Amino acid sequence: MAHWILGHKIDAQSVTGDYDMITGDTPAHTPGPPPHQHHKFHEVFLVTEGEMEFLVNGSPVLVQKGESINLPPDTIHTFSNNSDQSCKWVNVHSPKGFLKFFEDFGVSDTEENAATQSTNPAIIEKVLQTAADYDMVISM
Repeated sequence: MAHWILGHKIDAQSVTGDYDMITGDTPAHTPGPPPHQHHKFHEVFLVTEGEMEFLVNGSPVLVQKGESINLPPDTIHTFSNNSDQSCKWVNVHSPKGFLKFFEDFGVSDTEENAATQSTNPAIIEKVLQTAADYDMVISM
């Protein structure tokens, strides 16, 4: 089932390996999460439609359709869709475990105004307060 998290629509994929995989759809002009890093997770994004702008250790990186970006542990990063079109992507975290963050903070896409609800200030505050519990260390 699809969920909205912080303005991004995601759908967890069932996998048998030691990694989590989601597909995502980010509407135009949608900011990403606060800059953060993971100490134990390797992360990869593959853009399948549109483009996504990443900030990686303070440097901007534009990732376009068909391109990917590798984010090793302890890499400070965030992303946003600053374009006029939606962006579709695949995201992998390895080893398995980060999917719990999406499950705990996601708003079911069957709920009314799910996209708006996912950016409710109360949810954002809870993310900021508990992100480290998910190995998402905020670096603001």
